[in-house]
Amino acid sequence: MRRLETRLAEETQRLERLYEAYRKAEGDIADKQALIDVLEKEALDREIEREGLEHLLSEKDNKIRELELDGAKSSKRVEHLEPELEKMEEKYSKERAMLGRVYEITEELDEQLQTAQSELEARDDWYVQHMKVFEDLNQAIKDRYEMIESAVEKAAEFQKAQESFKQRMEEAISTAQKTGATIPVGPVEVSVDAGPDGVLGTDDDEIQVNPAGTAEQEEE
Repeated sequence: MRRLETRLAEETQRLERLYEAYRKAEGDIADKQALIDVLEKEALDREIEREGLEHLLSEKDNKIRELELDGAKSSKRVEHLEPELEKMEEKYSKERAMLGRVYEITEELDEQLQTAQSELEARDDWYVQHMKVFEDLNQAIKDRYEMIESAVEKAAEFQKAQESFKQRMEEAISTAQKTGATIPVGPVEVSVDAGPDGVLGTDDDEIQVNPAGTAEQEEE
């Protein structure tokens, strides 16, 4: 009777260690889930930042198009004024003061056109200087998404493996209770000893979980 109590205590300790390992694995899964939540939040923040940058680029493009349109309008105004100027020169050749004013207007329009062209050139220089930054940012966002997807896949594989091991353990215990055989389950093996009633499959069965190969060593 004392020997049975000792064995029961040993098996209880083994089951407690196994349960502790199972609890630790659950804790690891919870930590991984927390990490996944953090990564998902970071991915959302990056997406918001990306959308903000796209909005900023859209505003820049709109401003550039406005400048281009202003330049085109200025060119049209110059083209319209030149024939009018010729007519005024022919018609009012004696009115030099008025012609001088027209020339001044033309010069002002030329300055506006040059200013618009300078702004367009500055826009092109800005794009050349910053395009590499946007390309690197897009690549960084892509790499971050790939890291998150990899972490999610690994966490899912770990959970699947744990559920599979739990199911195999339950099946092994059931088989051992029915046959009395030692059932290997990955790195461990499961066996069931009949309890005090000497009958397998009852509530007083003693379930033993040992490292794989323990049964063979005991037979030797």
